[in-house]
Amino acid sequence: MSTAGAPRSAGATTTAVASSPVEVLPHASDSRVSRDFARAESPPPPPPRDALERLLAPADIRVIRPGEEPHARPWDAAIYDQRLPRRVRREGLVGLGDAYVQKWWDCAALDQLFDRALRADLPARLARHPRVVLDRLDQTIRNLQNRPHARSNVERHYNLGNDVFQATLDPYMQYTCGYWKTAKSLNQAQEDKLDLVCRKLALRPGMTLLDLGSGWGGLARFAAERYGVRVVGVTLSIEQKAFAENLTRGLPVEFRLHDYRDTQGRYDRITSIGMFEHVGPKNYCAAMRVVHRCLKADGLALIQFFATRDSFPNRTHSEVAWINKHIFPGLVVPSLKQIGAALDTLLVLEDLHNFGAHYDPTLMAWAANFRRNWPDLAPKYGEAFFRTWMYYLLSCAGAFRAREYQLWQLVLSPHGVPGGYESIR
Repeated sequence: MSTAGAPRSAGATTTAVASSPVEVLPHASDSRVSRDFARAESPPPPPPRDALERLLAPADIRVIRPGEEPHARPWDAAIYDQRLPRRVRREGLVGLGDAYVQKWWDCAALDQLFDRALRADLPARLARHPRVVLDRLDQTIRNLQNRPHARSNVERHYNLGNDVFQATLDPYMQYTCGYWKTAKSLNQAQEDKLDLVCRKLALRPGMTLLDLGSGWGGLARFAAERYGVRVVGVTLSIEQKAFAENLTRGLPVEFRLHDYRDTQGRYDRITSIGMFEHVGPKNYCAAMRVVHRCLKADGLALIQFFATRDSFPNRTHSEVAWINKHIFPGLVVPSLKQIGAALDTLLVLEDLHNFGAHYDPTLMAWAANFRRNWPDLAPKYGEAFFRTWMYYLLSCAGAFRAREYQLWQLVLSPHGVPGGYESIR
């Protein structure tokens, strides 16, 4: 597996984990370029000329059209197709993202644009857009994460091709937020996250660990190698299961291909890292019943998910709609209120930890990896995919930088830890 050179093909066997350093792109607030632009004098913005300029003005994002004197800052939008304002008016933020992929517009720093847009709460200005209203109605009425939908949703994203994810992620193939408390690289941040999970669960040799939504097997490998536990991972992705079995060959690890709702057995510890974003509000209680059913009486569970302050479905966060369409079909961002309600009568919340700000450097490092490895992927995937993937990673980085979204780790027990649980950071 490579994060600094050519990625392996999708069918490659992985049996060793490297630890090469990974370059991390700077935060916007730390960028020398941003500071230079902040010091530079630019003329005052002209009055808005259309609906798109009126939408972006509160965030101090300017629209630069062909032939105009640029004076562009990294977060300004350069428009190449004059149909863009009408498209945004017709299709909302989904149309904005699709137009970016089709090169109707561009931006030197999408992460900074989205940071500003979300801090100014621009998506809420589209709350009455017909597409936003219809999306909310659809999510309210239908269960878009039931068993048939869950399988097809996973197949569309996680079976995309392991080569894309190898080009983007760290050697442990962690597709969730790293822990940057002391880390200086993506590799270290993800190892620190894995170790944090294991320490919070007080893993000991001989314990059994159930990993719901086990991904490419990185946590299973780390826990088995470093803490001597036996791991059962559950996934719906054929590609992930095959990769994970290669990654953990020779270790006491087993992966099962089935819906999380079908999980049986009793375990000392349970983890679910990044699965609840795919569970959906109509299924949170069912997911927690699985944790309750499979956790031993003296056991601990750790659930990690990114979340928003405003419970979905809602009409104020339509920036998620493009991600839902092109990246994560069936995605619904949980709120702490919704997850808390799902714990009722089932589990005790022992510890709550928010390190959502750490998702910004994680996503920026993923973007740097993907951009660096793109020449090896370009013949297979094409430019439209490159723009899609970068728009996804950088828009999400801006959203987390704006603190619009959080990252929660919950430690749970069936009956409460005798004498209390000691928080670990």
